[in-house]
Amino acid sequence: MKTIYSTAHLGHTGYFEVAGGVMTPGFEKPVRAEYIRARVEAVALGPILPPDPHGLAAAHRVHDAGYLEFLSRAWEMWAATDRHTAALPMCWPVPGLRRDVPPACIDGLLGYYSLDAGAPIVAGTWAAVQGSLDCALTAATLVKEGERSAFALCRPPGHHAGSAFMGGYCFINNAAVAAQWFSDQGAARVAVLDVDYHHGNGTQEIFYDRADVMVLNIHGDPLTEYPFFLGHADERGAGAGEGFNVNYPLPFGTTYAAWGAALDDACNKVAAYAPDVVVVSLGVDTFEKDPISHFKLRTEDYPRMGARIAALGLPTLFVMEGGYAVAEIGVNAVGVLAGFEDR
Repeated sequence: MKTIYSTAHLGHTGYFEVAGGVMTPGFEKPVRAEYIRARVEAVALGPILPPDPHGLAAAHRVHDAGYLEFLSRAWEMWAATDRHTAALPMCWPVPGLRRDVPPACIDGLLGYYSLDAGAPIVAGTWAAVQGSLDCALTAATLVKEGERSAFALCRPPGHHAGSAFMGGYCFINNAAVAAQWFSDQGAARVAVLDVDYHHGNGTQEIFYDRADVMVLNIHGDPLTEYPFFLGHADERGAGAGEGFNVNYPLPFGTTYAAWGAALDDACNKVAAYAPDVVVVSLGVDTFEKDPISHFKLRTEDYPRMGARIAALGLPTLFVMEGGYAVAEIGVNAVGVLAGFEDR
């Protein structure tokens, strides 16, 4: 399996986030991708290749033009106010406030285009975001050209980013862009299987009213887990998309017995849908030692996950999302890929 990796992610660093009411160094940090890359090399999974540049045309197919323009200029606007810390929002247009008039200043725009304060912007963020997108599209191209599978080692991740908002460490939704790209390249049906601990709210929002992209999420119950306001089992799609959005909210403490049963059901639904390609939003924050998650999967469970996905017998693009127990992230993420390859 080929891995696509960009050094541009290294510039997205040096920021803090609020965790438990305390300012703490960001859990989403460069060493995550470096551990995964090192593990890919250690087990000789396959060649590690740099991405080809793709520009933003594919991103415009799923993201609002004003939002992408904001992302490209956000740090420049922030730095122009003589601030040198990470750019974070402080005010959001909650129900009862207006959303029809975008603010002109950076402080207002940060809130206008965000879900939360979990996507800090620094000087190297935009380059990292573009590099992450290039990884996804380069890996997607490999699959389109006949590879059984490919791995986009994306950082920053993407599945919390919606059509016009960032959040949860995510800016451009790499998996959604790749899914749309496959559709634009002629795929009649695409399945997005999100196995990250946190619900892929952005991916759901982007494809919610469509039947040509099925979205399936296995995740922490939003009654008790981020992102809280999406991911319930009764969210099944709307209009033409009715029945093509599937959520598996699971409680704190879930082990592989229950998690694997959800994966098996999701894979059965994917098989019945018969897509031309599967995009896997690969998060390994389901791990029992993850510092910000509450499932109890073990290292030996991840190859089983990969093998079950491989049993679908479909072209598969893996797109890296979350996972914050960095000492084990490489072993667990590559465990999924190796399990897929060994099937």
